[in-house]
Amino acid sequence: MSRYRVAVRTLCDFTAREGDLDHRFTPAPSAQEGIEGHVLVASRRGEDYLAELPLSGEHQGLRVVGRADGFDPSASRVEEVKTYRGNLDRMAANQRALHWAQVKIYGALLCAERRLERVTLVLVYLEITSGQETLLTQEASAADLQAFFADQCQRFLAWAEQESAHRQRRDEWLASLTFPYPDFRAGQRALAEDVYKAASTGRCLLAQAPTGIGKTLGTLFPMLSAMPRQQLDKVAFLTMKTPGRRLALDALARLSIPISPSPASSSPAVPLRVLELVARQKACEYPGTACQGDACPLAAGFYDRLPAARQAAVARRWLDRDGLREVALDHQVCPYYLGQELARWADVVVGDVNHWFDSHALLHGLAKANDWRVGLLVDEAHNLVERARGMYSAELSQQRLSRLRRRSPAALAKPLARVGRQWQALTKEVTTDAVASQRYHLLDALPSKLVAALQTLAGAITDYLVEHPDASSVELQELLFETLAFCRLAERFGDHSLCDLAIYGRGDAVLGLRNIIPADFLASRFKAAHSAVLFSATLTPFHYYRDLLGLPENSVWREVASPFAARQLDVRIRADISTRFHHREASIVPIVSTLVDQYQRQPGHYLAFFSSFAYLEQVMTQFQHAHPDVPTFAQTRGMQEAERDAFLARFTPGGKGIGFAVLGGAFAEGIDLPGERLIGAFIATLGLPPFNDVNEALKARMNTRFGQGDDYTYQIPGMIKVVQAAGRVIRTPEDKGVVILMDDRFAQPKVRALLPRWWGLGNHSTS
Repeated sequence: MSRYRVAVRTLCDFTAREGDLDHRFTPAPSAQEGIEGHVLVASRRGEDYLAELPLSGEHQGLRVVGRADGFDPSASRVEEVKTYRGNLDRMAANQRALHWAQVKIYGALLCAERRLERVTLVLVYLEITSGQETLLTQEASAADLQAFFADQCQRFLAWAEQESAHRQRRDEWLASLTFPYPDFRAGQRALAEDVYKAASTGRCLLAQAPTGIGKTLGTLFPMLSAMPRQQLDKVAFLTMKTPGRRLALDALARLSIPISPSPASSSPAVPLRVLELVARQKACEYPGTACQGDACPLAAGFYDRLPAARQAAVARRWLDRDGLREVALDHQVCPYYLGQELARWADVVVGDVNHWFDSHALLHGLAKANDWRVGLLVDEAHNLVERARGMYSAELSQQRLSRLRRRSPAALAKPLARVGRQWQALTKEVTTDAVASQRYHLLDALPSKLVAALQTLAGAITDYLVEHPDASSVELQELLFETLAFCRLAERFGDHSLCDLAIYGRGDAVLGLRNIIPADFLASRFKAAHSAVLFSATLTPFHYYRDLLGLPENSVWREVASPFAARQLDVRIRADISTRFHHREASIVPIVSTLVDQYQRQPGHYLAFFSSFAYLEQVMTQFQHAHPDVPTFAQTRGMQEAERDAFLARFTPGGKGIGFAVLGGAFAEGIDLPGERLIGAFIATLGLPPFNDVNEALKARMNTRFGQGDDYTYQIPGMIKVVQAAGRVIRTPEDKGVVILMDDRFAQPKVRALLPRWWGLGNHSTS
């Protein structure tokens, strides 16, 4: 009986790569072009030719499975088909070694299955543009192929046995996992129970849980506890921002090493592998250097040193950014690409939401390829709608194309000129009947002629870069990537997205594909996970997230009871103030009065939130003029990380002052200022997105699809920001504070329904 199972591609990836890491830019065929290329090759063969032939074999309990691209029984000829663009001589050596290993494995499986004594091995390289085939051939005996197969299997088998033993130790430890504190916080146990049930039933859970109950630990603990029982291969903890990764790692440290606050200093004593995935630009040791052996010392010989680095990494187990870097540099390999490799072998992966939900997501791709059972935990999930919209949107600038056209290579002159003509024609068409001052134009359909011209341009740039790799410029590569991204989204265009043209001046327009309903792209991502838990302090109403994220039909929404009491938070509404745009000037004096009255009544640290920097500056100027004795400080446009840290450092226990900030910005969520560090917040806005052409187009589409235009476009997103900002005040059961909501619309029942129930607004004042 087989103890282990591995795909041919995975086996060869592990055993057969050698030489340098080589990630220089080489335009490659798309997945669809690759499929079409394989079909083309098969169509050129004889009637007896067998395409996509399933094969399997076994060696000492290791079962190897795969599909040979093609086999000609009459000639005993097995083929491995690879598509490429341009000059075959430029193909990286490690790729060629991988291809030969694959065809040899298929040859060995064929000989064993069909009792062949010899077979012809053929690598078929198909140049996707010309359709030309290059055939590399080897004659091989069944004995030689079987010896090669046995050697590859033996090399992998040692790893497979190690991994099986690790999995057993990991699951035994997880089966007896205990909570690292004497008891749960209020609300934390209920959250943990709901997460465990979701993991046990393979469902998606939306958990609205208040700040301060320990959501990170309250979700990780039950998901890890369910891991052995549900035979989960991976747990992925996905965050929106870097601080979220740190919180997850701290919680894992509590679970893994209760006696040590600093897991990075030594390997954990428990058999749990934790990996933090970091963006390439942050992990790179040689910024500005190409990822290839002749340019970067950590790319040279990467695959030769990878086995030892991989072994050292899995032995270390705790692989946060610093730990991974230390292992990588000890073995002189690239930290980023070592991390990509270790994503296959880690038990818990902590990273950005893009690693699962983006169109080219690493974790999702590996899960599909390896048939993993994955438990997803998505932190601050109220942000996923906007993040996902960005993942599936694209823009192209007419001005940028024009600049490139003026200094483009001669080979690109015609396709660039064609794009220019089609862009001018589109601009003329949409402005013919438009008001002269109108800038935004929602298009009824894709501009098919311009999209076709862009597709031609992408092909031309690709061909040029293949033939002239040394002439490649960053600008030309960026244009290619943007054009390809736009064209790929254009192929999937539907009522989930808008196509628009913004005209800023002559020759200055931006063509956009704007995703507004991520559900159509994300539904398959949720389906690919065994279980998904999305949690945040603001996930109301459920139907908003269900509709826009494409959650499974059997998804569950839970609200965890707050450990906070209404007596802790004095919530007041200034219903005599309007912060609508045309009332801004009139609102400044009463807002200033509200701020100073509360400050004088109870001096301390406050945050005052506004809808824009312009509004903030107007109020702050008036406040400083009228009350120069009150300390004030403000968020500014484009604040750098050090400036943000300095802003937060002002909030010291026992300090005083008012910090002015923008709702939805860096200080409106994700910051923790407990106790006396922050005793109150003023919110002078409903947080509604701006009333403009884009949002009105979004509103119309939401009405058509869900019948919830105004709510889904303005009301709900705005109130999510309000609740997040107000949530900065009460962080622990011991905190007390005040929140003053300044706008008459806060008194409306429909708006109040979107505010936390524990605030008990019925018992609080409205003036």
